[in-house]
Amino acid sequence: MIGPAVVSGLAITPIKGTRLREVDWVALGRSGVREDRRFLLVDDRDRMINAKHLGELTALVADYDDAERRLRITFPDGRVVDDEVRHDGPIDARFYSGLLRGRLVSGPWSKAISEFAGQPLRLVEAGEQGAVDRGALGAASLISRASLAQLAAEGGCHGVDVRRFRMLIEVDGIAAHDEDDWVGRDVQIGDALVTFRGHVGRCLITSRDPDTGVVDLPTLDILREYRGELDTTEPLPFGIYGSVLEPGVIRVGDPLILDR
Repeated sequence: MIGPAVVSGLAITPIKGTRLREVDWVALGRSGVREDRRFLLVDDRDRMINAKHLGELTALVADYDDAERRLRITFPDGRVVDDEVRHDGPIDARFYSGLLRGRLVSGPWSKAISEFAGQPLRLVEAGEQGAVDRGALGAASLISRASLAQLAAEGGCHGVDVRRFRMLIEVDGIAAHDEDDWVGRDVQIGDALVTFRGHVGRCLITSRDPDTGVVDLPTLDILREYRGELDTTEPLPFGIYGSVLEPGVIRVGDPLILDR
């Protein structure tokens, strides 16, 4: 048992790169949460575009109802684009260093997002595999509140918004960076069992304000200063990722149980 460790927050977004929304519970499957990163945006060269490339995407608030197959996007000016998801043919999108097989989404969203972004973008549904970083190996990601507080202290900040790091699960009740030691171990989180496989290396996205996308905090410099020399699976680590051994529902307030 990890003492009083509990799930203190859950956050998802149906379109990769758009603003994270806090939720009370998720159904975690082997490929992740169906409503999380189910869609992505690609440019005119079929390359995935996220908030690293286009920070303004974090100003878009998306909501997806999988049962009704309806996707809703609220723009900063209050305009709402809401419709049923339909497809317009297959696409092989460039997804980091690989390819992601998806389906182009017809409807009003691509035009509206392109006008907002000032460049042509198309909405793609990634399908059952989702568009989560690292695929099924990274179906679950986790960070602790204590680690966030440590980062803020190292950077001389009053606090750091967890949404900067775009993690699925936030936990409380453990010391800063204790989660680093969970890599290679199984953790029961609510009804789900997750095996953690690696440390999450960080990039420019974390330096952006999670609401506006403006670069306003040198997170990479802070991490490099106090965690740059650690022996971890990825450089500049902050948080961990893992795959799902047993799917299940996770709720805010659920305990975490570490294998012995």
